[in-house]
Amino acid sequence: MARIQLDNVSVSFPVYDSSTRSIKNRILSNNAGGSIDNDTNKHQSTVNALEQVTETFDHGTRVGLVGHNGAGKSTLLRVLAGIYEPCSGNLLIRGHVAPLFDIALGMDHEATGYENIRLRGLFLGLSKSEIDRKTDDIIDFAELGGFLDLPVRTYSAGMLLRLAFAVSTAIEPEILLIDEGIAAGDAAFLEKANKRLHEFTNRASIIVLASHSPDLIMSMCTSVVIMERGRIIASGNPAEMLQFYADPTTSAHRAQ
Repeated sequence: MARIQLDNVSVSFPVYDSSTRSIKNRILSNNAGGSIDNDTNKHQSTVNALEQVTETFDHGTRVGLVGHNGAGKSTLLRVLAGIYEPCSGNLLIRGHVAPLFDIALGMDHEATGYENIRLRGLFLGLSKSEIDRKTDDIIDFAELGGFLDLPVRTYSAGMLLRLAFAVSTAIEPEILLIDEGIAAGDAAFLEKANKRLHEFTNRASIIVLASHSPDLIMSMCTSVVIMERGRIIASGNPAEMLQFYADPTTSAHRAQ
């Protein structure tokens, strides 16, 4: 069965240039972006994007990641997707990971829509035979007709999102990673996309969702993890965690 296990996982990014002081001031003034260590001898600052994150998600888990911008939600998703490597700690992933964020990643703007179906499918871990079996469904869902013969650089933003969304949701997910801001074009297509997304998430063994929407969290998640400055500060029942997060007293405490 699918499983995610993080044991004291940390991720940091060194910043070497002369702008580190202004970066630090911006991050601290906005109460975002994790903690920062300075090395004045090397003119280097280190942004600690995740610090000693320990959590386990088993089969059936639908977890919502909650926190302000820069709290570490997206960094954690990218660690789980294999985009970022932990600097320390241990990460165990059991099951096929399907990231539903940066959904146009891996697409070639000079290639045609048909070619990008194959490229994006390979990027998501599908075999050539799997892509061949799913191509007709992707074409029907994207509703791009003859534009699939053209380079995607000729597409509008909405058309590109249609194609990327159609390919991304054609896979069979075990571990599904979602960043909230998924847009898929016009209102009619958005309704169709939301229905497909609902079916897609029902098939997943584990879902990790980063969101600012309490309604989405309550409708989709069985547990909530609250993040602050790259750390997990609380986790538990969605209703209790969202109340805790919204409490101005606890918010003030987290800002210190």
